[in-house]
Amino acid sequence: MGEATPYTDAARARLVTAYDACVLADLARAAVPVGAHELNGDGTTCSPGAVLADAARVLAAARRFFESAAVFERLGGADWQLIGDVLGVSAQAARARFAMAETGFREDLLPAGGTTCTEAGEAGCLRAHMAREPLETALDLDEWVLRHQDGDGDLGTAPVSGGLARADPVRDAGKRS
Repeated sequence: MGEATPYTDAARARLVTAYDACVLADLARAAVPVGAHELNGDGTTCSPGAVLADAARVLAAARRFFESAAVFERLGGADWQLIGDVLGVSAQAARARFAMAETGFREDLLPAGGTTCTEAGEAGCLRAHMAREPLETALDLDEWVLRHQDGDGDLGTAPVSGGLARADPVRDAGKRS
C-alpha cells in the first residue's frame, strides 16, 4: 500500500462491497425486460434454460455481495458475535462462513508479488486491484451511481469516492512499530 492509495482497509473493503452491489444491480436489472425473441406464440421459451442461467448469475453475484459486506463489517470493527446476530446464526457459524473471505481480502492488500493473476483468476485479480488501487474504481462507481440515480436526492458529485476514509499515516506508522 503506497502513498498513492491512502485509504483505510475498511474503506477499501467498502469499495469492493460497492462494486459487488453494482454488478448485482446490473445483472438483476438486465433480467427484467422480456424480449420479443424470448417467448414462442404459445408462451413457451425460445431458449430453454436462459432465464434460469441469468438467475444463477444474479444469485452468484448476490453471494459475492453478501460475502464482501461481511468482510467490510469485520474490517470496520464488527466482531463475529455481531455478524452472527445480524444473520441469526452463532458467532462460530459466522466465523466459519466468512473468515476465509476476510483472510483473502487482507492478503489482497499485500503488495503484488506472490500470486499471479492467472492463478487467482480474472475476478480475483480485479478484486485485488480494487483493494490495492481503490481510487480508479471509486471514480468509476461515482459515474455509475450518478448515471443510475432515481430520486435518490442529492448524492453530490462523488457519491462513492467522497465517502472513502483516508488512512492516518501517523497512526498507521504506530501500528507497524
